[in-house]
Amino acid sequence: MLKYFKILPLAMTVALSACGGGGGSSGETQEAYTITVRAEKSQLPLNVAGIAPGIGVYSPYSTTVYVDARKGGFPIPGGSDIFGCNISAGLDTGALYYLDGKAEHETEVDDGNGGKIKVPNAYRSVTLGSNSGGNSFHFSSANQAGTARIVCSVTDPRDKQQKFASVDISVGGATGKPASVRLQAQIPGYLGTKNNTNKLLSQMAIQAFVLDDTNQPASSVSGGNVQVRILSGTEAAQGARLVSGAQSGSVLQLPTVGGVATFSLLSGVEAGPVFLELATDRFDNNVSNGITDPITAIYPVQVLEALTSPPAIADVDLGDVTKGIPFTKLLTVTGGLPPYTWAVTGLPAGLGVDSSSGLLNGTPSTGAQEREYRANVVVTDKNKISAKATVRLNLVGGLPEDFAIGECNSNAVCSIGTAPAGANYSYSFVSSVSNVTWAFTSLPAWLVSGTTGSAGVLNGKPAVGDCGTRQFLVTATKGAATVTRTLSITVVSGSTPALACP
Repeated sequence: MLKYFKILPLAMTVALSACGGGGGSSGETQEAYTITVRAEKSQLPLNVAGIAPGIGVYSPYSTTVYVDARKGGFPIPGGSDIFGCNISAGLDTGALYYLDGKAEHETEVDDGNGGKIKVPNAYRSVTLGSNSGGNSFHFSSANQAGTARIVCSVTDPRDKQQKFASVDISVGGATGKPASVRLQAQIPGYLGTKNNTNKLLSQMAIQAFVLDDTNQPASSVSGGNVQVRILSGTEAAQGARLVSGAQSGSVLQLPTVGGVATFSLLSGVEAGPVFLELATDRFDNNVSNGITDPITAIYPVQVLEALTSPPAIADVDLGDVTKGIPFTKLLTVTGGLPPYTWAVTGLPAGLGVDSSSGLLNGTPSTGAQEREYRANVVVTDKNKISAKATVRLNLVGGLPEDFAIGECNSNAVCSIGTAPAGANYSYSFVSSVSNVTWAFTSLPAWLVSGTTGSAGVLNGKPAVGDCGTRQFLVTATKGAATVTRTLSITVVSGSTPALACP
């Protein structure tokens, strides 16, 4: 693909010396100069892919143009800057190239991979030296159909008069059958609501383009060939209308000139998107008599109450959320125009979001499935512009109110037994509920807590000085649910008189 395109003015002179020795004639003659120009190929395809110019069978978008001048029947003398050639009429696209590999006719550009490549310069006019009375250059097509006329000249030294010759090169062709419809809206591309106080324009000029199979303009033949319609279903569509000349309403049927029709969109009093449907008829390029083979496209135009940055919300990870336990989290938004409207889908039963505040709250149902949830949250501002994010949470089960710790399931003080002085002691708290964590408070100094797998473990070796009963707290936690029980342990006399409690 050609990455560099330089067009020089017609008056620009670029020297190109022909290869080899100068031309000449075998004798003097009083004959006037004559000049001819011909093209290797007088028909080129549209260069819709922007392929760079080249020479040969693998360069279908380029042709070689030969210029030849004679004095009588002999080649004119050789020299520099003998011929001047330019694209004098027809296409605005397409260009002339030297393709001689000379540095002055090429430009170094980035190749997109960190390196450099040289590409030939494109010109609207070139100058050529004479070698045996002739020379050659190249013409390459672009994406516009039509005919390019190339004119070359040589100056007769006898009378200083220029002699001209031309060649026409046809590029592509137009089918006249619509294949696409496109839209271009007036900058900045949005409207203000009708009678808004923020100095936003409430009228916008819009152009509809009708193009054929090769992206060439498909002009009207009879009647209108493009239909524009405001689609219902949005608040902003109510009261909005289209105008063009004497036509006004929610539907216009317009003719195109050069494949282009111009109309205006006027906003209503509500903010939000207005969707415009463009339609043309491939059958006969006429929508005025009905649409048999529709070609359509839909474009949104945003109507704003005020100009602000768009709203934005970030993804949120709520971590573990426990069934049966009330939960609250305030979702926040930046940018946009208040007030905002919130909506969320995909949360476990019992959780929801307040539509006006963004407060996510509720008590997850105890019957909800324990798993990871990825909910979709959407916030919409006053301009009816929305932002989306994902709320992730891991729903876990809680603990029942009668959850037993060491066989203790009430608020009473429960004993876990006795520990003889001088003997090693161990006790494990095991739960039938998975993923429970344990915490211990006010343990006697001789007891050390720990965790083995999912069990809470107490270990220690009491001394005679530890005799007696001590109370402590054990807390089981799962998610946001906790249960705390009061337990006791009694240190008693050991197995020898020395370990007897007083």
